[in-house]
Amino acid sequence: MLLGQTGESLAVDYLQRNNYEILTTNWRYSRAEIDIIAKRSDQLIFVEVKTRSSLRNGYPEDDVDEHKKRMLFDAASAFMEQENHMGEIRFDIISIIISSDQRPNLRHIPDAFFPGLF
Repeated sequence: MLLGQTGESLAVDYLQRNNYEILTTNWRYSRAEIDIIAKRSDQLIFVEVKTRSSLRNGYPEDDVDEHKKRMLFDAASAFMEQENHMGEIRFDIISIIISSDQRPNLRHIPDAFFPGLF
């Protein structure tokens, strides 16, 4: 399994253990992909998962730049329209470091960003 796929699998397991309902994974719209779309209460949560094998190039969440945020927002808008979702939404990042010599280090960043504020 590739590093990214392993990270996404760990993220799904983590979210399910923390009472999130997973609606879909790897949802595509145009050139954008949302790694995980989940629901908790009435809130729709779009999750970007970033996985690295070390901190040599910085934290995984640093890869979520303004362009990526815009792509996620566009895809999230399309998903909300498709599902006719009119409630609250949130954009989270799950940052994972998987090194060969220790347990994966997972960090969940709720409300990591909000469209219109970037």
